Amino acid sequence: MPKIIIISNRLPVTVEKKSNEFIFKQSAGGLATGLSSLPSDMDYIWIGNPGITLENLNNDERTKLKFKLINNYKCIPVFLSSENIKYYYNGYSNRTIWPLFHYFPLHTFYDQLTWDEYKKVNKIFFNEVINYVKDDDLIWIHDYHLMLLPEFLRKKFPSIKIGFFLHIPFPSYEIFRILPNRKEILDGILGSDLIGFHTYSYVRHFLSSVLRICGYENHFGIINLSGRIIKVDVFPMGIDYDKFHNADKDEKVKKERNELQKKVKKLKVILSIDRADYTKGILQRLEAFDLFLDKYPEYIEKILLIMIAVPSRPKIDSYNKLKNQIAELVGNINGKYSTLGWSPIWYLYKSFSFKTLAALYSVADIVMLTPLRDGMNLVAKEFIACKNNKRGVLILSEMAGVAEELAEALIVNPNNKFEVADSIRTALKMPYNEQANRIGKMQNRLQSNNIFKWFESFIDKLKNINNYYIFFVSTRFIKEIEDAMISEYIKMNRRIFFFDYDGTLTSFKERPEKAKPDAELYSILNKLLSDKKNKIVLISGRDRLTLDKWFGGLNISLVAEHGAWTKENSNEWFTNASLDTEWKKEISNIFKLYVDRTPKSFIEEKDYSIVWHYRNADPDFAVMRLREMKGDLLDIVANLNLGIIDGNKVLEVKSLDINKGKACSYFLNKEKFDFILTIGDDWTDEDMFSAMPENAYSIKVGIANSKAKYWINSYKEVRSLINKIGDRK
Repeated sequence: MPKIIIISNRLPVTVEKKSNEFIFKQSAGGLATGLSSLPSDMDYIWIGNPGITLENLNNDERTKLKFKLINNYKCIPVFLSSENIKYYYNGYSNRTIWPLFHYFPLHTFYDQLTWDEYKKVNKIFFNEVINYVKDDDLIWIHDYHLMLLPEFLRKKFPSIKIGFFLHIPFPSYEIFRILPNRKEILDGILGSDLIGFHTYSYVRHFLSSVLRICGYENHFGIINLSGRIIKVDVFPMGIDYDKFHNADKDEKVKKERNELQKKVKKLKVILSIDRADYTKGILQRLEAFDLFLDKYPEYIEKILLIMIAVPSRPKIDSYNKLKNQIAELVGNINGKYSTLGWSPIWYLYKSFSFKTLAALYSVADIVMLTPLRDGMNLVAKEFIACKNNKRGVLILSEMAGVAEELAEALIVNPNNKFEVADSIRTALKMPYNEQANRIGKMQNRLQSNNIFKWFESFIDKLKNINNYYIFFVSTRFIKEIEDAMISEYIKMNRRIFFFDYDGTLTSFKERPEKAKPDAELYSILNKLLSDKKNKIVLISGRDRLTLDKWFGGLNISLVAEHGAWTKENSNEWFTNASLDTEWKKEISNIFKLYVDRTPKSFIEEKDYSIVWHYRNADPDFAVMRLREMKGDLLDIVANLNLGIIDGNKVLEVKSLDINKGKACSYFLNKEKFDFILTIGDDWTDEDMFSAMPENAYSIKVGIANSKAKYWINSYKEVRSLINKIGDRK
């Protein structure tokens, strides 16, 4: 069983020093609370900041504290200075990343000093973590404070398994692109093998940003980054369901609940619990409550809003400002509606223990959680778990990640105070059987998907991340296979090489007009041609004029337009394709329509095919247009014996009589070869692989479903391989 190394900004225990003695308390926050229930016999360590700064500890105290944390809590402290906290935590983490990722760009602060400190602290964590890492360990990094750490660790430990989980929303590309350090952040996260988010929408936003900023595509959430598999998936975080569900059996909880019930008497209780954070929509919630009392005055003296705002980040100005705004608005509402003996709002600016929270959940008739943006919101799950009598209604913002799981709640737009106000009335009038039905369904879901299931599912997927190779038919072209192939090559007397061009001998990321062969490629091909036993066939989708211009001076055979034209060595081009190209007019009209509708796309017309290029267009928009175009083309191509080829940022329509496999067969039928090597990267090259005899070596560039026997990382590895073969006579 590998050791699990959990890394987060804060440890699950916070340390204070009083009278030269250390006091240990459970840390606040969803992660610390959620993972506090992990089995004590599990082999793990937790690395993070203990909450006490370097300035408050001398060397002996640091040593003593570290010993206690390791032996009593399985925790490794990362000691940070007051300056680190000021610029890394209060600065870049919570004045740049937090507001931007929660869709508050006007609250976002950009500063080179805080970014430099963010990088510095991520390095401090790195330097501490490497002291405890072994090759078979699993590393699980948490949240937005440490987004650079996966890449740091990847460079140090190339083969170790690294997971990363983001506990806050990942914003849409249009928001994320605002971040000046956007690529560095993505590169940092992509050092991981497994990247987790609470909801699919966050996964979608992340993959979109990776594509648009880094240029990496994905296949069902799998990114192939230079041969390394990265899986991006959804892991909605749960709670310790049984702990909350059985809380009312605790005598201390019962006592708290009874005392609360005496105070609230027969009032209907609406409970609101949040950190005092501008993302939580507290001011908007109060305005909606004000509107409710104004619109439905019959509920005056019949309801009570218990509003709890847990202190948060007091050293950041915007949080102090919010604290004052909340207090002022609560005062205004109470002043407006209070009567002798009754006020509509109890406002508490403090945190509470588990037993008090459980008592509050039990007493509450309604819990109202309307964040403007929230990664998950575990309070919603805690409330539902506590309702043993199945009495109660959850009013929940559609902007909270948990809304995707708790669809039976009253889902509202937190910015629409009229909708929120009306939802309060709906909740108050909801019959008990409907409340019980809704809560029962949500409880069943939460019980199945608890904190332990969340932990286990992420760790199991991280352990087995290499199994994602099973999605791909081909085998990795490793050194042992290469050595065996070259050994066989040396023994053979007549050899043929079928090479695709774009993406195989040069990078497919280059624009077509910039993908010309370079001196290195000419040198490699000439080296292979220097052995008279070798024959090279270059098979490309490019037109024959381009291939002639680039490779006409070499003693190789050329195949243009995916097999439409063939040229053997220095002879003339010939074709076996039908000369009927009347179909191109109809297809061209459709392509022109989509060029007009897709900025930066263009048409390339060849002798026997027509191509729509969209590599320069907006990626997401182009994919949408691509789907539409395929739908428009399907009926036409079926009637005209045409095929649609979906390539790298291109869509090509050509005759079904033309393909690279038939071109290969022409050469294989004409002469007997005892060594055959075929390399390609595109869907169009699958016809080549299919045409190969059993004894041939076929290699796909990049990991994908393929008929090739092997796969290789990139065109650079292809060049290296050909160069090695050329060196052997």
